[in-house]
Amino acid sequence: MRIDSHHHIWDLDVRPQTWMQGDELKPISRTILMNELEPELQKASIDYTVVVQTVPLIDETPELLDLSMSHPKVCAVVGWLDLESADIRPQLDKYLSHKGGDKLVSIRDMAQDKSDPNWLLRENVVRNIHRVGEYGLTFDILTRPPQLAAAVEMVRRSPNNIFVLDHISKPYMAKGEFQPWADQISEISSNENVSVKVSGLFTEANWSDWSIETFRPYFDHILKSFTPSRMMFGSDWPVCLLAATYSQTINLMEELTGQLTMAEQDSFWSNTAKQFYRLKV
Repeated sequence: MRIDSHHHIWDLDVRPQTWMQGDELKPISRTILMNELEPELQKASIDYTVVVQTVPLIDETPELLDLSMSHPKVCAVVGWLDLESADIRPQLDKYLSHKGGDKLVSIRDMAQDKSDPNWLLRENVVRNIHRVGEYGLTFDILTRPPQLAAAVEMVRRSPNNIFVLDHISKPYMAKGEFQPWADQISEISSNENVSVKVSGLFTEANWSDWSIETFRPYFDHILKSFTPSRMMFGSDWPVCLLAATYSQTINLMEELTGQLTMAEQDSFWSNTAKQFYRLKV
């Protein structure tokens, strides 16, 4: 089995994607729906996908739950909630009462976009993250290196949660930076309740000048820190299209994981996602 644990869709006729700023994002600044992804999934032998929120609005998550009900390959949804709210539980109850509510497996908020690098340590944020866990849901951590230290401490305070670290926390590969990201990855990986998505790599590198060697040091450190039992594949499509096709994403992952055992590859391509998202596939 192969699961793409991280992709997006958006319909600009429904709402703008406010994060799409600048000419460099023009290639994806258009409506992009599942019909574009379907042939890529077929070519790559992807059995199921996890669709992930893109905007900080509660209206989007029910739409993604609708998609999970209508598209056989979409097996799960990562939704959004405002972790700064007094109590996320009333809105979370609304999500779970949706006809597709059983497909909601995780919540995330965009720590990477907050001006405060310690936002993940705010009292109300931590409290709401704990509430996510009380509902039996995973929490997706979306950080860049400046927020990763706070994520390490937040995880330490949250032993009863299950976490997925998105996009290997976006190291600055285009600048060739390895530290302090590497040490912080080692720290956060010491918590067995954290897994990591090997996703979003291309857009952290030089979009027009990358090779497998660009990514290998970062992948090798993730492999050493988390081991395949806590690593999962994600394409980050269609954001990846800024620097690579879906096929190139698959090819890179196949090459980077080529030396793993079959059992380790099964973990990477499906079993970690099934475990950390509690997928029923």
